[in-house]
Amino acid sequence: MAKTTNFGRGGLLTWLGIALIVIVLDQFTKTLILGYFQYGDSRHVTSFFNVVRVHNTGAAFSFLAGASGWQRWFFVGLGLVAAGFIVWMLRSQGHQRLFAWALSLILGGALGNVIDRLLHGYVVDFLDFHLGARHFPAFNVADSAITIGAALLILDELRRVRRG
Repeated sequence: MAKTTNFGRGGLLTWLGIALIVIVLDQFTKTLILGYFQYGDSRHVTSFFNVVRVHNTGAAFSFLAGASGWQRWFFVGLGLVAAGFIVWMLRSQGHQRLFAWALSLILGGALGNVIDRLLHGYVVDFLDFHLGARHFPAFNVADSAITIGAALLILDELRRVRRG
């Protein structure tokens, strides 16, 4: 198991830089939504996509959104613990490129949503895909990065099993 250096290809700073790009894109898009949309606004874009402004006080699919407020700090703490663990993993496994890409995307997404919880008390969601009247829960850039990162983790593990 090779350790990575902080600089250069596959180094910790490379992976943290990717996470930072996700955070910046996420916060930039959320700032646009907060600036141009009122809570509950929706703009039709295509027959299957709207841009909306919704606030999620819970987690994925609004899990615990109806709780009395403690969930805000629970999800902030969970996000920070996960971020610490991911940075630790990137320090030791940064040479595994697909794995590190996955972790970097998840890290950026997790911290993007933690920032929202700290600033607003909720996560700003705005991407609304639907089929007729059936709407997938609205999400954001951070959620997209987490989902892509999770898919890359699965792909990485499938490749590892196939090689093994």
